[in-house]
Amino acid sequence: MNATLQGWLADEIQSLKDQNLYKVPRILDTPAGGRVTMDGKEVINLSSNNYLGLANHPKVKQAALESIERWGVGAGAVRWIGGTMEVHDELERRLASFKHTEAVLVFTGGFTANSGTIPAVTTKEDVIISDELNHASIIDGVRLSAAQYKKSDGWVYAHKDMDSLEDCLKRAGHFKKRMIITDGVFSMDGDIAPLPEIVRLAEQYDAFVMVDDAHASGVLGKNGAGSTSHFDLYGRVDIQLGTLSKALGVIGGYIAGSSVMKDWLINRGRPYLFSTAHPPMVAAALIAALDVMENDPEPMRRLWANAKRWQEMLAANGFDTMGTETPITPVYVGDEGDAQRMEKMLWEEGVYALAIVFPTVGRGKARLRTMPNATHTEEDLDNALQAFIRVRDKLRASV
Repeated sequence: MNATLQGWLADEIQSLKDQNLYKVPRILDTPAGGRVTMDGKEVINLSSNNYLGLANHPKVKQAALESIERWGVGAGAVRWIGGTMEVHDELERRLASFKHTEAVLVFTGGFTANSGTIPAVTTKEDVIISDELNHASIIDGVRLSAAQYKKSDGWVYAHKDMDSLEDCLKRAGHFKKRMIITDGVFSMDGDIAPLPEIVRLAEQYDAFVMVDDAHASGVLGKNGAGSTSHFDLYGRVDIQLGTLSKALGVIGGYIAGSSVMKDWLINRGRPYLFSTAHPPMVAAALIAALDVMENDPEPMRRLWANAKRWQEMLAANGFDTMGTETPITPVYVGDEGDAQRMEKMLWEEGVYALAIVFPTVGRGKARLRTMPNATHTEEDLDNALQAFIRVRDKLRASV
């Protein structure tokens, strides 16, 4: 490697370590679940997006295995060249029915769905108005667009502040198109976007709405259909993004909307155009996961029961969960060093709870982001709480 590049990388990594921002991934030795083995150690896992436990559900695994025998292990091409198999088409039909939209287009990931869609539906004659706490994939998608979007120019509105959003819309009348984009559930705080008010303002000011439902899918709405279902806004949200890697337990992302939207993204959504199609077993597993979500209410019931129990126990013991409204349960710490120390101490106690630090959240706003899911037992959560209490008390005693 070039010596200049090597030296720069080493210096930057050291800078991350000095700021308590450096992360090293742990390695799972078992399937994803509420209790796992990581790096050879059994721990209660509070850092998984496997909300409903579908990542290793028997029906989902069996569907993947059977698809290998029928379709093989790879699609062999990008979708539009010849990589679209019947199983991919069936998945999109099923998702469109699930979301109550005309059509769905599946991308290889939620990040690529955002980075491919946002630039494709906006031009230099348009403006994008974005919540200040939107996910990084939205931010990157916005930056890739030719539209006006900069915070310094006043096109980022204060978090969930409808007066701030309306002020942006009032100033945006001269643009050809006005796009409002928001997370449905905000991934680091767990709060829900005020989607009815956003839609009302969009209709008042002739704007269109895109909602990223990555953390609402499988969590909010009928059978986990998301925030549009949760608020009964069918037909009033122009573009819905969903992920297939969280509650659905596999991998991918999708855009739900009109048929003409799908046609346009097939022709101009660059990640779709230039990425090989999902292996067919992925699509088959996702169809099976949808079957479970639509026909078995028990995983979603357990998810919410565990989330309620976990959050009530934390609050009763003095932990700040930052007003979460969903199973995403941040435990506020503030200082990045303290958050990293808590993560390491919890690991020694047999709990994996990831410290979230800058740039994922603002400087000085570090937290442990915990994720109770449908596979946790009451004993898991009780033991995790006691670990949190012991670690907090040790940190306080060391000050």
